[in-house]
Amino acid sequence: MLVNEEISTSLYYDRTFDCDAAKISPGEYYYTDKDMVIVTVLGSCVSACIRDTVSGIGGMNHFMLPDGGNADKDNPASESMRYGAYAMEVLINQLLRNGARRENLEAKIFGGGNVLRSFTSMNVGERNALFVRQFLKDENIKVTGEDLNDIYPRKVYFFPKTGKVLVKKLKQLNNYTLIKREETYASRLKTDSVGGEVELF
Repeated sequence: MLVNEEISTSLYYDRTFDCDAAKISPGEYYYTDKDMVIVTVLGSCVSACIRDTVSGIGGMNHFMLPDGGNADKDNPASESMRYGAYAMEVLINQLLRNGARRENLEAKIFGGGNVLRSFTSMNVGERNALFVRQFLKDENIKVTGEDLNDIYPRKVYFFPKTGKVLVKKLKQLNNYTLIKREETYASRLKTDSVGGEVELF
């Protein structure tokens, strides 16, 4: 079975913001040129909110590096880093294919909380945060905002048309749903291979 980034099909109308919305889960992404909101809830996973500041086309992904504690961090071709790069490239390529220009791209990055205590290797949230910062630096995509690490899950609302992001830290997470979802996703990543080769335009 291959791990593929899938485009979210969870669309709904958000009464709070009075606009259409797309909810993304681990392993998904969504992009749009419409005036809408993209929503996700992050624990150890990270999301990059990337947009073209001129056209307003933008999107968000939601991914986690596989738990490869013994992977060579200096080797970008390691399985762990390859998966993170694949997740980022899928979103960026979709934006570029649909009219975004590389020189206009900016990013805001979120997540990487220390919420999966079952991991015994280096904190997976910290690894996710380090990866997304380095990837965007290497690709010369300016990071204009971030909220990474800490111990709390986050709910993120991204408005691609304007670049506005709202973040709510979930300090009273009373149910196990988020942690269970991320643990299931992480388990899948350990056994699956990266889906296809993707290169940036």
